[in-house]
Amino acid sequence: MTTINVELGEHSYPIHIGSGLLGCRDLLDPHIAGRDLLIVTNTTVGPLYLDRVRDGLAGGGQRVESVVLPDGESFKTMATASTILDALVSGRFARDCVVLALGGGVVGDITGFAAAIYQRGVDFIQLPTTLLAQVDSSVGGKTGINHPGGKNLVGAFHQPACVVTDPDTLHTLPDRELSAGLAEVLKAALIADAGFFAWMEGQAVALRAREAAALGHAIRRSCEIKAAVVAADEREHGQRALLNLGHTFGHAIELRMGYGQWLHGEAVGAGIGMAARFSQRLGWLPTGDVERIVAVLERLGLPVRPPAMDAEAFLAAMAMDKKVKAGQLRLVLLPGIGEGRVSADFGLRELQDFVRGELGG
Repeated sequence: MTTINVELGEHSYPIHIGSGLLGCRDLLDPHIAGRDLLIVTNTTVGPLYLDRVRDGLAGGGQRVESVVLPDGESFKTMATASTILDALVSGRFARDCVVLALGGGVVGDITGFAAAIYQRGVDFIQLPTTLLAQVDSSVGGKTGINHPGGKNLVGAFHQPACVVTDPDTLHTLPDRELSAGLAEVLKAALIADAGFFAWMEGQAVALRAREAAALGHAIRRSCEIKAAVVAADEREHGQRALLNLGHTFGHAIELRMGYGQWLHGEAVGAGIGMAARFSQRLGWLPTGDVERIVAVLERLGLPVRPPAMDAEAFLAAMAMDKKVKAGQLRLVLLPGIGEGRVSADFGLRELQDFVRGELGG
């Protein structure tokens, strides 16, 4: 087992990574103070792992209940979050209860949001079962739901009490979901670690083949990078925005295509390709580096360009991005591989022309 600590003062917590950890009571005990536990999962993950987690929690004297949500990004809504809140209220869960998120990024985001607002905040634990959740969304305390006007527009910062990551859950992950998770691994490398990016160039086949050593290293290094960024800027006042490389473009793809048509990681992959090409257009990123990035995206099974769609609607979706300040859109761009930068140093017309070209007119 590897443990990475996210250093946030009184909000600090461990990320435990290792085979066979799901349902390990010893790791959870230090973070369970109350007598009431609620496991939140979905219709896909529940049949695979809910019993294991429930059995692992048995014998501690707590009441253990569960809620099973519908699966998919399209259900990342206030109505779904209310399902969790209704279970907490009807079950008379007290403020010392603990809510456990068992699933991928959608389950983790919704569960964390419900925990953040129930009785003004109760503890929750992340048990991520997808690669995307294990390397990104389970770490950092961003929780929330989507709104018809944009992705993740409603939410709260609410750090988990701990994260328990078991790579064995990736054996049941569909190939498409695995590739989607690898987009977030690539993002981490591109913003902070050129050596990690070079490693991914050589290990793309091994990663997609689910070789344990390759996936283990990818999960650990991604979590180390994210933990360091979050520790330096918990509430995204500056440096933490680097973690959104590819996301401003990607969120617009998701919104305009309809949530669930493209997986989040697929949209981020195309968004990374767009960010690389826009960085090149601004004279920041050499052509050779763009070609390397595109080649890795392709080897990871990810799209490198956005689908054809209405450019003006796409630009309007980008304008709702949370990195807009004083009416100015900021993007995460690349001066070089391993060097992310949050910048508004581009003209609006230049961005508009670029987006229209990327979207086919």
